[in-house]
Amino acid sequence: MTAALHIQNLTRHFKDLVAVDNISFDILQGEIFGLLGPNGAGKTTTLSMLATMLAPTSGSATVNGIDIMKDPDGVRRSIGIVFQDQSLDEELTALENMDFHGRLYRIPAAVRNQRIDELLRLVELQDRKNDLVKTFSGGMRRRLEIARGLIHHPRILFLDEPTLGLYPQTRNHLWNYIATLAKDEGITIILTTHYMEEADRLCNRVAIIDKGKIIAIDTPKNLKDALGGDLVTIKSPDLPGVAAALREPWVIRTETHNDEVIISIRNADQYVSTIVTILNEHKVPITSISISKPTLEDVFLSLTGRTIREQDADSTENMRIHRKMTGH
Repeated sequence: MTAALHIQNLTRHFKDLVAVDNISFDILQGEIFGLLGPNGAGKTTTLSMLATMLAPTSGSATVNGIDIMKDPDGVRRSIGIVFQDQSLDEELTALENMDFHGRLYRIPAAVRNQRIDELLRLVELQDRKNDLVKTFSGGMRRRLEIARGLIHHPRILFLDEPTLGLYPQTRNHLWNYIATLAKDEGITIILTTHYMEEADRLCNRVAIIDKGKIIAIDTPKNLKDALGGDLVTIKSPDLPGVAAALREPWVIRTETHNDEVIISIRNADQYVSTIVTILNEHKVPITSISISKPTLEDVFLSLTGRTIREQDADSTENMRIHRKMTGH
């Protein structure tokens, strides 16, 4: 299958901060491809370079076969983008926002009107087309922004944290639209997200990015399967004792994190009683024990030693990055 995007050694510095660190990968035509990682990991910076809003420090990339440095205007004509921050004019109606965007792309009036009608129907906003955007809910605004980004028939659509700040039910609704777009419009979609469920549900493949580096690329299923089975989480006041006692041939992997030990086992439900017996024999107290299927959060934890939530909560690091980027 042909690559819609080809990224080679792409790097971006902000003074002495390396925001994107020598990343290379391809995105295939028709894929929904996710850049998954915590806030400040380099997702939006990567998207900004691919959309020609930010020049790379080094490296190269082609979008639809067009070099992002040699022909940025050509790249912009072939892509649509939905920014993380809202960019709609709240004092205009949905129709007026769409029409204005279509005029910027010099789409003829007849074609523009037909396309606006098609897209508003697609995102179920046809009956609100004459309403001011300031009367719209957050989910409605995101749907309108996606429709607006498609008005010029882009071959690639960039979605930067498309469901950030939305209620879970609204987020679910928007996921359905994104999946429908990829199927019905036949376009390649690249989205950034730190929502594990979003990446798992939507993406054909994901690239996990952390501190500017790509640390894994694969399908969500393959990434989860690589952990080797079910996960048994054991909480105990004696975590070293848990890890030492469970050195059994049927334990695939053991990781200690915060106040718990996580072990990977195939068919874990068959081993719970055995685990309890072994820990009792070694006089290791158990606070709680639970079984779960691996998630992308578990993949991130296994690769980095911390959760995405922990990384997002590091406000000191986020402020440091902000200061490096803005000079304040």
